[in-house]
Amino acid sequence: MLRQLRKDNDESNIDITPMLDVVFIMLIFFIVTATFIKESGTEVSRPLAFTAGLQDKASILIAIDAENRVWIDRRNVDPRGLRTIIERLHAENPRGSIVVQADKLSKNETLVEVLDAATRAGVSDVAIAASEP
Repeated sequence: MLRQLRKDNDESNIDITPMLDVVFIMLIFFIVTATFIKESGTEVSRPLAFTAGLQDKASILIAIDAENRVWIDRRNVDPRGLRTIIERLHAENPRGSIVVQADKLSKNETLVEVLDAATRAGVSDVAIAASEP
């Protein structure tokens, strides 16, 4: 009788190794296919626009604050080196786009410099962020 009891206990274990394999494969899949967004690093007061819409696939966020400083990935960058930074970030995700978040009080000159750098870097999908009223 004791042998019968021990045999039943051994057979009642569930092997979870295949389930762990599937979970790890799914985890690897999601990590590889994930798109990482480079945040701007500063808060801006965006202008209002009635035609503002949601931008999909934005991989690079560039912010221009009220003092006309340009921010990418939580760093203040020099506008003269912006083209090189955009080229590097765009090479990481070629299908992504750029969203420029310009403060209401920033100058158009700085915005034009950022848009020009993006165009010279070969990025054609550039949007300017606005808030809905």
